[in-house]
Amino acid sequence: MLVLVLLAGLAVSASERDVLVALDVKDAPVTEIVSALAEAGGYQPVFDPGLSCRLTLKLNGAAYARAFETVLRACGLAWEGEGNVVRIAKVESLRREAADRRRLQEQKSTSRPRSQTVLRLSYARATEMAPLLKRHLGEGASVAFDERTNTLILIE
Repeated sequence: MLVLVLLAGLAVSASERDVLVALDVKDAPVTEIVSALAEAGGYQPVFDPGLSCRLTLKLNGAAYARAFETVLRACGLAWEGEGNVVRIAKVESLRREAADRRRLQEQKSTSRPRSQTVLRLSYARATEMAPLLKRHLGEGASVAFDERTNTLILIE
């Protein structure tokens, strides 16, 4: 049986730190405990499949945010949120997904569309200018030239 008592009034302008909770449970599923705490904080929880942990705890006058984090940590869980929706998952799962997102972002930044600039030279030879220009370009940029038309092709 799950019993949750809010010791401070829940006003719309109240912050999470202002809310104190009392919670007394015995061998309750973590999903029920987190659901009750999330509801008290004005959040909507979404649980990853396969979360199975049972807790026995007694909190009296604990800060909402601290109680929420402690319950999750006791079961090896963490949360990520967007707006008032919080996703509850195993710590390893969230870390792996964060690493995947970072890796994808890095790939996107390095594989951005390349721009191409064509410069037709009049008073210099493309064959002589290409090596000079190559030294001043950033990493990943390249210079090609067409000797017949005396044209430099910059690819960035």
